[in-house]
Amino acid sequence: MSDVPPATTAPADREATSEPSERADRPVTGDDPALRAAYRLCRLRTRDQDPAEYALIQLVPAALRPALHALWAAANALDDLGDDSTAPAAERAARVEAWISALHRELPGGTSPDPVRHALVDTAHRWRLDLSELRDAMAQVRDDTRGRHFADWAQWRAWGRDNLLPWFGLVRTVFDRAGVPVALRLDTREAYEEFLDGVRLTDILTDLAADLAQGDLLLPAEALDPHPGSAADLAQRRWSPAVAALVAHLTGLARRWVSQESLTRGMHPGPATVLHTMAALLRAQLDAVDAAGPDLLRSAPRPALRTRARILAPARARAALAWSLTPLTVPPPHRPGARRAPAPAGPAPTGAFRLPPPHPSGERPPEIPPGLMPAHVAVIMDGNGRWAQQRGLPRHAGHRAGASAVREVVHGALDIGLRHLTLYTFSTENWHREPEEVDAILGLLRDELAENPFRDLDVRLRWHGRAGRLPPDLVDLLHLRERTTRARTGLTLTMCIDYGGRDELTRTAAALAHRARAGRLEPRLIAEDDFAEHLPLPDMPDVDLLWRTGGEQRVSNFLPWHTAYAELHFTPGLWPDADRRDLWKAVSAYTRRQRHHGATPAQPAEADGPSVAPYVTAPAAGPGG
Repeated sequence: MSDVPPATTAPADREATSEPSERADRPVTGDDPALRAAYRLCRLRTRDQDPAEYALIQLVPAALRPALHALWAAANALDDLGDDSTAPAAERAARVEAWISALHRELPGGTSPDPVRHALVDTAHRWRLDLSELRDAMAQVRDDTRGRHFADWAQWRAWGRDNLLPWFGLVRTVFDRAGVPVALRLDTREAYEEFLDGVRLTDILTDLAADLAQGDLLLPAEALDPHPGSAADLAQRRWSPAVAALVAHLTGLARRWVSQESLTRGMHPGPATVLHTMAALLRAQLDAVDAAGPDLLRSAPRPALRTRARILAPARARAALAWSLTPLTVPPPHRPGARRAPAPAGPAPTGAFRLPPPHPSGERPPEIPPGLMPAHVAVIMDGNGRWAQQRGLPRHAGHRAGASAVREVVHGALDIGLRHLTLYTFSTENWHREPEEVDAILGLLRDELAENPFRDLDVRLRWHGRAGRLPPDLVDLLHLRERTTRARTGLTLTMCIDYGGRDELTRTAAALAHRARAGRLEPRLIAEDDFAEHLPLPDMPDVDLLWRTGGEQRVSNFLPWHTAYAELHFTPGLWPDADRRDLWKAVSAYTRRQRHHGATPAQPAEADGPSVAPYVTAPAAGPGG
C-alpha cells in the first residue's frame, strides 16, 4: 500500500504540477542515459501511483525531487511485491526478500539492472544515505504477507511507525544534506509520530476495499470492539450502522492526528509548506472517505479535483517564494569513469545479522553456563582523560580512544551472548567540564551515531537520560537509532547520556506524585513495583554486575535503583585500554560470586552475613595494558 492516499489523476491536474522535462534530470544524472531513464521511471511511477505524493514532491526544489521520487518508487515497489494478490503469501515473501538481497549486493557498485533500485542506490551514494535504516521496515513488508492482527492501538502504532518512520527519516536526511535541516523540536517529536499515525490510518481507510478483498483488516481489535459486529460486517464487505459508526470514529481520529499545528513551528518555510499541504490533502482525503458511505467497501474514494487545486495552488506560490530565498547544497552527479566514494550502508538480507569480528589475538570467548550468565552488565567507563594526559595528548583524544573500546566491548558482549549492556556515556555532572571537552564528547557521540558501527549486528540501541540540554541533531540521531533497531532481539545496548541517578529517582517520584494527585494511585499503598513502573525505562532489568574501570571504587550516581543488588567489579586499567577480554574476565569473576540478596546462602560462607567488599581485579592484558 502507498503511504499517502492517492487522489484523482486527470490531464488538467498533471499539467498543473509543472511536469519537469527530461532536461531537468541532467544536473542529477549527468550524461548517463541508463540513470536518467531510471529516475524518469521513478518519477512517472510516483506520479501515476501516488498523485498526492507527487504533488507534494513538486513543492520542493527540482534538484531534490529525483531523490524523493527514487525513495517513494522503491517503497511502492516493495509494497507492490508484498500486495500482489495473484501470488501466494510464501512466494510474495520470497520476492520481497530477493529484492532486499539484490539491493544489498548492488549498493557497493552504485548500479543495478533494476531501474528503481538503480535510482535508489545512486541516490544513496549522492546524498550519503544510510539505507540500513530501512532494514526493519523492509522486513516488515515481507512479514506482512502472512497477514496482520493487532490487539490494541499500541501494537498498531508500533507496526505503522516501524514502516513509515525510516522512509520519512531518509527524506529528512536529504533535506539536511541540502542544507535545510528539518530538525524537530523536542516537544514535537510525539506530534511527528502521531502525524504519521494519521498518515497510516488515512491510507488504511482509503484502501479498505482493496485490503478487504485480500482478506486483510488492518485495524486493531481495540478500535473494532466498541462497535459490535463491525469486524464481521467488514469481512463480508457489508455496510451496516456498526461499520458506519466505526468509519466515522476513525476518520475523526485520523483528522485529529494529522492536524498537528505545533509540528512546523520554527521550521524552515519550505518543509513547513510541504507538511501543511500534506495535512490539508490528508484531511481532504478523509472528507472523501466520510462522504463515500457504502461505496467505501467497493472502491477507493477520491477527493474532487477542484478541492486538490484549491489546496495546491497557494501552496505552490508559498513554496516557490520560500525556496527562492534559500541557497541549497546539492551533490554533483557521478561522472562515468570517476571513482565512487565508499558505499553507504545498505539493508542486509533480513534473515540474519553478521557476527562480530574475532579478537585480533585470536582468543576465543569463555564458555559461560547459561544459568550463571548475568542478564545485565552496566559499565562506568572511567579514565579517558587520564589516558590522554599520560600520553601528552588533549583529553578529547582519550574520549576518541574510549569509543574504540566501546566497540570492542560490544563485540565481546555479543560473543558471549550477553542480553543487556548499559554504558555510562555522559553524566549530568559532566556538563561542569570545560566547554571544549563537552563539545568534543558530544561531537564524538554524534560521529559514532552517524557512522552506526553496529548496523549489521544484532544490537538494539537505547538511550537513557534527559533531552533538554543535548543538541537537537544529536537527539534526532539517538531517536533514529532507537527506532531502527527496536525490533532486534540480541544485545540491548543502553547509552546513558545526560543521565544522573538522583535525577532519575526525582523524575520517578514526580511521576508517582502526579498520578496520586490525579486520584489514580493511593499514596499509602505505593509499593516497589509501583515505583519501578514509573521509572523512565520501566522495562530495564536490574543490574547483575557493575564494572568500573580506572581504579576508582564508587558508583558515581549511576543507576541507583537498578544496582541495589549488583555485584561490584573494579579494575585499575583505564577505559581506552579495555577490550572484550576485560568484559569476559569480569563476567567470569561474576560467575564465581555467591549471590543470595541477604538470604541464607545455600553453602556456608567464609564469613557471617552478606559480603559487601567489592571484587577488585587487574584487567586482562588488553592493548597497552
